[in-house]
Amino acid sequence: MTNTRQPRLKNLGEVEQSVMDYIWSHGASTAEGCREALASSRPMKDSTIRTVLRRLEEKGYLTHQVDGRTFIYRAADGRQGVAVRAVKNIIDRFCGGSAEELLLGMVDSEVLDRKQLERLARRIAERRGIEDMDQSKKERKP
Repeated sequence: MTNTRQPRLKNLGEVEQSVMDYIWSHGASTAEGCREALASSRPMKDSTIRTVLRRLEEKGYLTHQVDGRTFIYRAADGRQGVAVRAVKNIIDRFCGGSAEELLLGMVDSEVLDRKQLERLARRIAERRGIEDMDQSKKERKP
């Protein structure tokens, strides 16, 4: 049996978050490209951006390929994938593994409003309908 559980990602600092936001929205980038793109909001020295990128790679957020002597960094996972893993970790650590407990807490704390809950219920119903169709197809096969 293999363990397919992905490792827990370490938290991001402010600068690391800015870099990841840039990579997620613009795709692969060199250190120089990233530094230039963030210069107006987060001016950094060349050595600083390289350190940030290396740390993000060590934390599992980025991977890189080498083109000549240039490192090209890419997100190891999409923004939504990282968010799902973070929420899953919260559910496991604070809610005893119960997503329902988390959602009920969000409702009780008014983090989710009625419209959001209705959209969520529709999405679950749609997903369930697709799964029911898939199941009935499997049952009909000889």
